[in-house]
Amino acid sequence: MTTISPAEAPVSTSRDVEKDLFPVQPPTEVREGSKTESDDDSAHMQEGVKRVEAITTVWSNKSLWSTFALLWLVSFVSALLSSVDGSLSPYVTSSFSRHGLLAVINIAARVIGGVVTLSLGKIIDIRGRMEGFVGSLLLITVGMIMKATCRNVETYAAAQVFSWVGHVALGFVIDVFVADITTLKNRMFIFALNSTPNLATTFAGPRIAELFYQKVNFRWAFGAFAIILLGVSLPVVAILFYHERKAKKLGLLRPKSGRTPIQSILHYIIEFDLIGAIFVSAGFTLILLPFSLVNSASHSWKSASVIVMIVMGVVSLAAFAVWEKFFSRVKFFPFEFLKDRTFLGAVLAYFVVFMTTFIWDAYYSSYLQVVHGLSISIANYVLNAYSLTSYFTGPFIALYIRYTGHVKYPALVAIPIYLLGTALIIYFRVPGAQVGYLAMCQVFVGFGVGMINQMSQLITMASVRHQDVAVALAIYGLFGSVGSSVGYAVAGGIWTNLLPVKLHEFLPEDSKNMTAAIYGDITKQMEYPIGTPIRDAVIEAYGDVMRKMVIVGSALIPLTIICVIVWKNINVKKLETVEKRSRGNVF
Repeated sequence: MTTISPAEAPVSTSRDVEKDLFPVQPPTEVREGSKTESDDDSAHMQEGVKRVEAITTVWSNKSLWSTFALLWLVSFVSALLSSVDGSLSPYVTSSFSRHGLLAVINIAARVIGGVVTLSLGKIIDIRGRMEGFVGSLLLITVGMIMKATCRNVETYAAAQVFSWVGHVALGFVIDVFVADITTLKNRMFIFALNSTPNLATTFAGPRIAELFYQKVNFRWAFGAFAIILLGVSLPVVAILFYHERKAKKLGLLRPKSGRTPIQSILHYIIEFDLIGAIFVSAGFTLILLPFSLVNSASHSWKSASVIVMIVMGVVSLAAFAVWEKFFSRVKFFPFEFLKDRTFLGAVLAYFVVFMTTFIWDAYYSSYLQVVHGLSISIANYVLNAYSLTSYFTGPFIALYIRYTGHVKYPALVAIPIYLLGTALIIYFRVPGAQVGYLAMCQVFVGFGVGMINQMSQLITMASVRHQDVAVALAIYGLFGSVGSSVGYAVAGGIWTNLLPVKLHEFLPEDSKNMTAAIYGDITKQMEYPIGTPIRDAVIEAYGDVMRKMVIVGSALIPLTIICVIVWKNINVKKLETVEKRSRGNVF
């Protein structure tokens, strides 16, 4: 695989740029020429794309900037809810004596979340951005209500699927809508601004979670934030609804299809390829779950249930491939996008980053509380130094992109920084190490990951036309979700298979019968003061298992270099002359 130097980058004419940057063509015939011509051909645009372009045609600068501000507020509350939720998760699972299932619960949620965004990309292209936004809020609300009322770990696991899918979908719709109302060179700047709320929620979320846990209970936290999120989101829905109505009155949008409800249901089942979505979701979930559940099976890897899950997972993925090739009228996954090496490299880079991170990050909050005796809030401050650094540096990286247009080489520079931060954790994530060094490692990791993710997301969008941005971002999100699911599966496999063994090994002889109870509840792990034999045994077991997790994660990071090297050396600033066209009032 060769790297294209800046001097070799095809930037001489719009036709040359279009040919190099947009090799993926839709199945329908389009006019030969630049990206601008293709994008403007409304005959090949789906209804949702036409709707958003009609909205940007009829709204004013005031509406544009009001929408930016409201989306920032929605991002703030969504990030705060996510931070509170993540801080409370170990205690929710521990309330059912199932702390070890923390990673297991997230595997299905992450896979389904990634698959749903691909369907959602089709929904918002076919129906509209507003419908996707409202649907996302509905999923989050259902998930939060289920968490607030759950009485067993199974209900909580189902609630996690609803809330996580809704959270991912909401962020996805916001990203797509921002892409609709911005040009390429300004896009990452707005994306970065929408991430700045995390600078506050990094500190506020864990503290709010701690106060709810100590003063009330975790159930009230979920219920309260569901109401707050709905309250700040409704003005966005109102703006979209108002301007869509205005566009219809001006004749910029076609009337309804005239289909009956039954016809509409059948139409959208075909359009969203529901059968393909079920096959691919079931396949990834059934293959990944056994890594975390195997320790509870009566015969380990020889258990019939584990074997059946893996076999059914492989069969489901094979069935998905057969269905897509021979039977599906509308393809669920646009495989032709992956023929572009830049697009493929970008989504694989996102996959590897998420996979390697979640291998060592899945139980990190619990580690900080049990091994170092930190409170819920302080432990998550250290944990969130990762995201804090990423969000703080985001706007500066976006400004760099805006004024230089460079994408590939900054991503290559970021990979060694990411590897350095993760490798240092191997040395410092041991009992007795100072917490400040762990926070330092998180800063290095956050900077490297933040830059890689920004560059890979932008180059994903730069590789397709405007009308394909939603699907491109959905594929990007799918690879990230599957990557995090793989990371959780590896982490869960290491944790559930090794920690009980190490606890039994290190616990005093008269306490070995307490292994199962201590393993399943984080509050029992912290019940004994640091310095007592039982707590020291738990700390030693944590240190041994966590060290193995970080080593595995670090060993896989170099794969990211291969993913980035294959990118074409796209300069998005020069691409701006090709991309700029009449898309209404956009920034």
